[in-house]
Amino acid sequence: MLDLIVKAVAYSSCIGIGAAAIALIYSATKTFNFAHASLVSWGMYVMFAGTYLLGYTPYLYIPFTILVGAALGLVIYGGVNRWLLKAKASEINLMMSTLGADLVLFGFLNIYSDYLLQTYKIPAKYFVLEVKDVVFKIGNVNIRLIGIIAPLILVTIVILLHMFLTKTKIGIAMRASIENPDLASVSGVNIDLTYVLAWLIGGGLATLSGGLLSLIVTGYTAAGMTMIVSFFAGAIVGGLYSIFGSLLGGLLVGLSEFLGITLLASIAGGWIYAYRPAIPLAALAITLLLKPEGLAGFFVKVRE
Repeated sequence: MLDLIVKAVAYSSCIGIGAAAIALIYSATKTFNFAHASLVSWGMYVMFAGTYLLGYTPYLYIPFTILVGAALGLVIYGGVNRWLLKAKASEINLMMSTLGADLVLFGFLNIYSDYLLQTYKIPAKYFVLEVKDVVFKIGNVNIRLIGIIAPLILVTIVILLHMFLTKTKIGIAMRASIENPDLASVSGVNIDLTYVLAWLIGGGLATLSGGLLSLIVTGYTAAGMTMIVSFFAGAIVGGLYSIFGSLLGGLLVGLSEFLGITLLASIAGGWIYAYRPAIPLAALAITLLLKPEGLAGFFVKVRE
């Protein structure tokens, strides 16, 4: 039971990080980022390739995983999103453009996995990086380090984002442009720079969540696509316009999904695992029907 709870907290922390990436990009640019799926998968493969090719602990490659995601975020923004925003494209067009970017990233990721398999003879199609994690004992229970690292990283991100958005000039300018871009632009805020920062940070958080998830679930090129519902559900449950609400929403959705399917399997049997995505999908649907603004809307009313 302890191992299950620790693993659930680790998984939900990763979902929370990824959900915050979706909320940040949407709140800044009104772009529902479907490329998030392949960014998550790229994060998995960066951790996998570093560990299998260079050795040492997978955690050593976390900074590089973030850098790759930030770079890919900049490529998507500079190559696609920036021009559509300048042309004042609709939210649907912005969203569909990221679906195209996702397919391109997915294609290159498959090429990369084939290259790793053919050249280095490592299991790049399907891999279980969990076996490379550090294990320690609490009583008679084996606990993996990811159960501690993932929630610690989540807390660190909350602190760093809060400091960035409230204590730095560029962070305050970014908040102003998110809340009222026209007024911020008239006040001298460089809106394009805030868009760049949103994609830079959002891309880094997306691959970070994928890299950490590779120590919990099986990694493969379409892994991000299979989990995309959980990330979007976390962002919507928390509130698409709230980064911190999405962190909380992702945490709650991840816990509900991981512990919920385990409970259902203990009652109905192992066949129920195939329907695991139904749990975050149900959370997403219920939120949209009953409280579209998510948890962030509730906190705003409490403050008022």
